[in-house]
Amino acid sequence: MSNKRKRQDNFQKVKLRVGRKKPRSENATDTGFRTKGIYVPEQLAEGEGNLFAGSRKLNIKDLLSQMHHYSPGVKQSALIGLKELLSFHPSVIDIHLSSIVSEVAAVFTDKDAIVRSAAVRFLQCLASKVPADQIAPFFPLVSAHLSSAMTHIVEGIQEDSLKVLDVLLDEYPALLIDRSSMLLKNFVELISHQQLSRGVKSGDTFSAWTLSVNPNRNLTSQQWRLNVLMRLKKLLHSLASLELEGDGFLELRENTTSCRAALDIIWEEHTSGQQQIQVYEHGGTSPWVNSPFRLRSLGAITCVMDEGLTSAENLKGFIEMIIPLLIECWVEASPVQISSAAPGNLLEPESHQLMQQVLSIIYLLWRLAEKQDKMHKMESWLRENYLDDFKHHFMSHFPYSSLETTKHKKKNPCRSKHGTVPFNNLDHLLLNLTLCDIMVSLANASTLHLDSGWLNMIRKFVTETLVNGWKLNKQQLSKLLGVTWRLMLVQQNKVASEKLIRAVYVLYQQRDLILPVRTMLLKFFSKVYQKEDFCPHLRRSRSKVLSRWLAGLPLQLVQLGSRNTELSVQLINTIHAAAARSNKALLHSLQASTCEIYDPQDGTLVLLPAELQKPLVQLLYFVPCISGKLLACLHHCCINGRLSSNLTATLIGILHSRSPFTGWCYVQDSPMSDVDYFSFLFSTLAGFSEEKLALLQCSKNSLHFYRAQVSPVGLYLTNLDHFIHHWAMTEAVCYSLSTVPARSQCYDLLQSAISKHLAVLSVIPDSTAGSILYAISKLQDHSALLSDDVQKFLASCCSSLLFFLMTLEKQEPEHVQKREMLWESCVSLLSVLPHVLKLMLQSLQVSKVLQEDLPVIAQLIRHLMQHTQLRSQMIMNAVLVQQIVQNIMNVKTGEVQEQWLTDLHYCFNVYVTAQPQGTAAVGTLC
Repeated sequence: MSNKRKRQDNFQKVKLRVGRKKPRSENATDTGFRTKGIYVPEQLAEGEGNLFAGSRKLNIKDLLSQMHHYSPGVKQSALIGLKELLSFHPSVIDIHLSSIVSEVAAVFTDKDAIVRSAAVRFLQCLASKVPADQIAPFFPLVSAHLSSAMTHIVEGIQEDSLKVLDVLLDEYPALLIDRSSMLLKNFVELISHQQLSRGVKSGDTFSAWTLSVNPNRNLTSQQWRLNVLMRLKKLLHSLASLELEGDGFLELRENTTSCRAALDIIWEEHTSGQQQIQVYEHGGTSPWVNSPFRLRSLGAITCVMDEGLTSAENLKGFIEMIIPLLIECWVEASPVQISSAAPGNLLEPESHQLMQQVLSIIYLLWRLAEKQDKMHKMESWLRENYLDDFKHHFMSHFPYSSLETTKHKKKNPCRSKHGTVPFNNLDHLLLNLTLCDIMVSLANASTLHLDSGWLNMIRKFVTETLVNGWKLNKQQLSKLLGVTWRLMLVQQNKVASEKLIRAVYVLYQQRDLILPVRTMLLKFFSKVYQKEDFCPHLRRSRSKVLSRWLAGLPLQLVQLGSRNTELSVQLINTIHAAAARSNKALLHSLQASTCEIYDPQDGTLVLLPAELQKPLVQLLYFVPCISGKLLACLHHCCINGRLSSNLTATLIGILHSRSPFTGWCYVQDSPMSDVDYFSFLFSTLAGFSEEKLALLQCSKNSLHFYRAQVSPVGLYLTNLDHFIHHWAMTEAVCYSLSTVPARSQCYDLLQSAISKHLAVLSVIPDSTAGSILYAISKLQDHSALLSDDVQKFLASCCSSLLFFLMTLEKQEPEHVQKREMLWESCVSLLSVLPHVLKLMLQSLQVSKVLQEDLPVIAQLIRHLMQHTQLRSQMIMNAVLVQQIVQNIMNVKTGEVQEQWLTDLHYCFNVYVTAQPQGTAAVGTLC
């Protein structure tokens, strides 16, 4: 075969015929299968396609990527979109906070104003949603961008940086304090520039700062400095917030230890495990948080400058830098530099504001200097370097006032509900008082002869302001009293101090003072009176003004009532302190007002809340004379339930300590008579007033009345709260009576009172009956004999109470809790007074009892026989017991012997007949 033929065999062409199907090739792909998609929602949720989007359908990553766009409009829209997204979907913050903070902080220094304004608005929205602890890891980046914006060469960026600083100061002041060193220097650079010059002798270069003027700003130089100083004051206030929490006059210079509240230990709760006593100061589950130590932040470990103004060296350095600049600002705004339209010491509004900020910054720096360890060295250093400049610039036109440049259509009243209304929101009085506070801080007793000139000016201004003090508001008065206190410390002279105190007292006597002002004045007088260690020249016995003020406090306490708790606390504490020091004027006034203070209807004691009643009760330690009228008021306060049970017991104990029986022998010069004291104890033991007991005699148709067929005395059933309160009083009264040395005389007085006031009653409260039985059993004296009337009354009370206890299941559920106390009081009395038990058994007239009451009497006799303490007395009265049992058997109708009667027979045979003493008198019942 030729080669051509072979090639044709290898590549044969398949001939297709018309109408026949094409044969399937060997490498053909089968396309007959089907496919389906797999849908997994969890995986789709984790992808980027399901991120929250705003109104423009842009998610968080899209918006953050637009922050790098060259167009300011796109960046502004991105910031607006971020604000919208965070408003509707706050959960985005937790995931993307790092990216959000880094991108937004970067535009603090953007060249376009619209972007910076949008960044400030977004920062306000973000700060309101993110707490400080969450943004703290990223705050160094924020503060770095803020510092870059504050020191930027573009004026607009510097101005907007102050708006960013406002947001951070409002929301994160604590975080800014950790970066204060850097920010304080930035403040200085915003209003000044550094100059380099050479010393004349040493040849070394040193730096000096001087105010800068930039004509390219939209604001004047004075307005720009005012804006910067306002933020600086706000930052310094945050730094000194711990020292400036209280009122100005309460910040003393002495190094005093922190006052800690006394630990009130209730030993009953401690022994039962309900109260835990913390032995160590910082131990336990609730450590003492008012520690003077402050932990250093994590950022301060790597940055020494973050110590800020807490270091004495850094504070000195900043004062040396800022004070000359502040003095330059003051000089530019002083009245000398103003036009002739403002003569003398009148200030224009803009100058007034700038000078107020200057003084406020210096005041805060002075307060920070006071907290340094080497405080006295700091004071001497401040006086040596700045007193002359302050006298020359600050005191030359003192005092300052505002210049009215506008006319008001309506008359502006000088006094409103909250004090003075400053003209144009400018408070020239606050400006003068801040200046006084700064200047007085630089004076002391050793330099008084050198500073007498300007100190007299300040003292005259303070005195005149106090005399016209009805216009003062709370902030003004705080500054004014602070200056007054410092003047009293500087010039320790009785005459000068008395003039200042008299001026404050003139203000204190004004009517219609607002409550914060009244409270602040009261605290000032309390501080002056109590801090004699810091004012040795003030002798309380010699100060007529203080004596007059102290004498009016009890009457003010009565007039105040319950209208203001805080003011009442301050009054009570001051009265207590003066009474403890035996101030004659106060004790005389307290004696005259005691009946009004302790009035049971509308007295201060019953009107104040429970936590304030205890200090008033403790004042009874110091009342010179406790009259019968006062004891009657105290008695009604105790029995009316206006005092708690524990406080009532405390009151009874205090009165016992003031009674003639407080010691081992009778006290002749006691502040109360023994007759009045015993009358108080018995009235409190009865638990009801004489008028109330008389009304109860007409309550026999009341639902609370209970009459036992076997007793002539009916019971008035008290509610459970009153019963428990009465029982607590009973225990306290019995304890006081048990400490009286003459036990037999006390016992005679008690039975005489019972015979005169209670034995004649036909209805008696159940708590009173139980209390009398409890007291007799506790105070029983074998040398004293009870009268027949008292014994019959006690027997009737026992019969009524025991019969009531046997039928307790038929009464209301609240009476069940009385069972144990009433049963123990009855048993204790019957065990110590056998004759009363005999009288009670004799009074059980079974023949007059209804058939349904027979099981009750049988149950009562059975319980008496079973009780260990009464078993011997029941055996001694075996004849009476047998007669009662026999009468029950005779009176009972029906032939069937019930179980209660079988139980009675069994107990009688076991506990009475089977005993040797009982077999001779009685036989066995069948």
